[in-house]
Amino acid sequence: MNRYTAIMCLLFPLCLQAQDEPTAETEQQLENITEGLEDAETTDDSWWQHLEYRKKDPLNLNTATASDLTELQLLSALQMNNFMNYRNILGRLISTYELQSVPGWDIPLIQKLLPYITVAEPAFTKEKLLKRINKGNHYLVMRYSRVMEKAKGYLVKDSSRSSYSGNPVRLMFRYKYQYKNLLQYGLTISKDAGEPILKKADGFDFYSFHFFVRNIGVVKALALGDYTINMGQGLIHWQGLAFGKGATVVNTKKQAPAVRPYNSSGAFYFHRGAAITVEKNKWQGTAFISLRKLDARINPDPANGEDFISSIHTSGYHRTQSERRDRQSLRQLAYGASLVHRQRHWNVGLNMLRYHFSKKIQKEDDPYNLYALKGKDNGNYSIDYGFTLRNMHAFGEFAVDNQFNKATINGILISVHPKADISLLHRSISKSYQAFYGNAFTVNTSVSNEQGLFAGLSLKPAPAWNINLYADVYRFPWLKYRTDAPSYGRDYFVQIGCKPSKQTEMYTRYRSRQKAINQTMETNAMNEVITFFNRSWRTQINHQVNKTFSIRQRFELLWYNPEKENPEKGFLAFFDVFYKPPQSSLSVNMRLQYFESDSYNSRLYAYENDVLYYYAVPVFYNKGSRYYINARYKLNKYMSVWLKWGQLIYSNKDSVGSGLDEINGNKKSEIRVLLYATF
Repeated sequence: MNRYTAIMCLLFPLCLQAQDEPTAETEQQLENITEGLEDAETTDDSWWQHLEYRKKDPLNLNTATASDLTELQLLSALQMNNFMNYRNILGRLISTYELQSVPGWDIPLIQKLLPYITVAEPAFTKEKLLKRINKGNHYLVMRYSRVMEKAKGYLVKDSSRSSYSGNPVRLMFRYKYQYKNLLQYGLTISKDAGEPILKKADGFDFYSFHFFVRNIGVVKALALGDYTINMGQGLIHWQGLAFGKGATVVNTKKQAPAVRPYNSSGAFYFHRGAAITVEKNKWQGTAFISLRKLDARINPDPANGEDFISSIHTSGYHRTQSERRDRQSLRQLAYGASLVHRQRHWNVGLNMLRYHFSKKIQKEDDPYNLYALKGKDNGNYSIDYGFTLRNMHAFGEFAVDNQFNKATINGILISVHPKADISLLHRSISKSYQAFYGNAFTVNTSVSNEQGLFAGLSLKPAPAWNINLYADVYRFPWLKYRTDAPSYGRDYFVQIGCKPSKQTEMYTRYRSRQKAINQTMETNAMNEVITFFNRSWRTQINHQVNKTFSIRQRFELLWYNPEKENPEKGFLAFFDVFYKPPQSSLSVNMRLQYFESDSYNSRLYAYENDVLYYYAVPVFYNKGSRYYINARYKLNKYMSVWLKWGQLIYSNKDSVGSGLDEINGNKKSEIRVLLYATF
């Protein structure tokens, strides 16, 4: 059977439909990120922007580079290598149906990719600079949101007491010019709820400008203004959105271009300055320099006559007097470089990073801070690698900091059978290792004080079935925040997915986690470190009723410390309806949800559909209900408007939230409006 006959034989069983909604795996990853960040909102929407752009200008797989594929963040390292080998051996693709012939590429994966890819003849026209400047598109996004009920922070206007100095409105304005994936520049302006606006000379709270160009001779990327840097496996530096443990158990390797433009509204995880990537033959070099101001708590040191920094804030909030006092109080100079050599089946890279602070860092004198980052000057250095041998891909990174404290990550992906993949990852990070911009495959939010082994297995026993399971065993050799002793943890996960028809998709999963945390005992004045268990079972069903309507249902149960005294339970259920008629200007989705839990310990998370470039993952505990309606209306081919209204109603509480965010009453209502225009 030749190549063309094989493609024709594959046409019949394949029904490929583009999916606009995030996949179940993506929803779970975003839920896990929010949970790992202790319920903090994730503001980096660069990935969403790139996927939306690729819907309008799909990636041509006949000319796509490995860097182009990594930007999608939808492929594992093995799947990417298999595709590049397939194209190198057989030449250009004829049709997207041919993707089923790529080892490790099944129909669900191709369905996820289809909205963002195409197969076409290569166009080797030279992109002149004038064309890049004049022939691109302008994009404008304006977003408004607020909580309708007044929180305590807005009701108290007393200079002697803590209160919010601004109104409860959140605003974001973004302008961007983009020509293909070769040139883009733009400006982002935003303010958070509680922050003042247009007071004195402050104006808005956050401003971000970026200029980014690709593929000018040997220059593969040039960034001016705000940008992000990603190196190796995140042991020394990773600023982009990074997924961790989840249902896609073989996606354990971090993959992203070294330099990317930054135009999100988050105020911390980016650099401000200049960066460049050059490539010649099989060598690629990246260098960057950044000078910016960070929010930090300044403390006087009478003994030495010099102020020091006790903490650095990452939230970007400047609502109260204390938050505004800490605004941009610390200056940071950061610079670094990487050099990567790539061959067909392997690559190796050298990475270095240095950063200098205008004031010395000295954390609070607590035992768990004994090995914390300190001083004015710090740096990290690493070697990362990756190589493919037949059906196996290995990767890793070895890193040290200024004091030569060590950190390593090593992983391996093996396709043991066309229907079975294995993922193994080991990390060993010294308790004294510190990386200010580290973001690796760890349980800790910081890259420090952790040793662990992750093992995952992905099975596809039949075309309509998939099974994913993993076990992660880890320990923390030193103390942690709220854990006053060395400790260990265990995570176990199994998920079974089924697609009995083209219209129906479902999964059920069980997850078990155990970790240690301080517990105050009545019989002991000191904290005692106790191991807590958290087990949950979830089932979700998606069904396409017809071309216009689809529905989604979820049921989840959670047990907290079921074998110990005072066990707790949690329950969550929601029902979604999606209305999206073909060729219609209007699309709507809505949710009805009920939740009940004994306390914050037995809390649950649920991803919510939202306006363009925004996603919400609220945390639910106590007892109540939630509903929202999310609508999009296309005014014309250039402009669209999104509207979301949602309300949280508690049945066993007289107030919502805590501190300055506390609302008197049992309801919390939020409205969000977004206007999108392109011209």
